[in-house]
Amino acid sequence: MNQQAMIRKLKKMQDEMMATQEDINHKVFTASSGGIVTVEVYGTKEIKSVKISDSFDGSDKEDYEMLGDMVVAACNDAYKHVDAETKDRMGKYQSLLGGMGGGLF
Repeated sequence: MNQQAMIRKLKKMQDEMMATQEDINHKVFTASSGGIVTVEVYGTKEIKSVKISDSFDGSDKEDYEMLGDMVVAACNDAYKHVDAETKDRMGKYQSLLGGMGGGLF
């Protein structure tokens, strides 16, 4: 393959990678904990929203400690979804770049 064709191919792959990452960044991932807390996060791992179910009682201090734990658990679960999708969708580019000798960049 000549050098110009290789450069065009790399540029196309770079554009596809950037578009894929941008798509992931704007996607909303949802997770919940205990049926009480639901969080939405963007692919950038920025929290979009936290919703507390109307069934949350909150009558004593332990309820609020548990609520905090559920928010953390739901956020961590949503972040795992972001990581899994990123790995799934961006992994093909890693394997392609890895197969090119790794010394190109």
